[in-house]
Amino acid sequence: MPTPFQPFEPHGRGGPRIREIPLRMILPNLITVLAICAGLSGVRLAFEMRFETAVVMVLIAAFLDGIDGRVARILKATSKFGAQMDSLADIVNFGVAPALVLYAFLLDRAGSPGWIAALLFAIACGLRLARFNVLDEDQERAAWQAEYFVGVPAPAGAVVVMLPIYLVFLGAVVPDRVVGFICCGFTVLVAFLLVSRLPVYSGKTVKVPGDKVLPVILGVALFVLLLITYPWQTLSVSVIAYLVFLPLSARAYARRAKLEAAKAAGTDQPVAD
Repeated sequence: MPTPFQPFEPHGRGGPRIREIPLRMILPNLITVLAICAGLSGVRLAFEMRFETAVVMVLIAAFLDGIDGRVARILKATSKFGAQMDSLADIVNFGVAPALVLYAFLLDRAGSPGWIAALLFAIACGLRLARFNVLDEDQERAAWQAEYFVGVPAPAGAVVVMLPIYLVFLGAVVPDRVVGFICCGFTVLVAFLLVSRLPVYSGKTVKVPGDKVLPVILGVALFVLLLITYPWQTLSVSVIAYLVFLPLSARAYARRAKLEAAKAAGTDQPVAD
């Protein structure tokens, strides 16, 4: 007599069972899940008025979400499932969590415009991530153009948009209604930078000379120590320096484009500015 239910086919009709998946394949996805937990925990802490811890959790989420893909490539554990999960986590950690924490702390002082600014930032982050996924699959881009992001990357946007919070923690800004409206404008500006065509140097192809490795390691260690000891001062200075870097990156891109155009035209002389 046939049974009323069909037999269960585990993991895609005879594919590898869960117990057959190596641990190294799970680690990147575990980091992604931890990043989501940190980001959403930051939102909860913000609603509980524990803002400093909330900001730290959002920054931890951004850090974890930024390294999970690199960990997967190092361990040779990349997968379509991991890529899709990472993309879905990005919108939470880089868009939703920073926007809600910023709204709970400062943007709500501006009323409805503050909520509109938070929504615009979250939407811009989603659009930015979607465009990144499309451009990442674009095989027609010149090799040198791959050295630049199109628009401010989402992880940087998440750190930059919380600059008003860092300044309030430092006592440089007093949170009130006027500051709330100024923060609205800043949030919309960062949202625009996310979806803009601004070329931002990625630094992916930077190679450290052998005789500069130790100074670079020392410099990174110094930055981490400053970040731990003076977190809000270090973050504020870093964000301001990054904003100053953006027009310099655009100018470097324009010069490189002229140089490549000159090479394509058969001359080694770059086009004059």
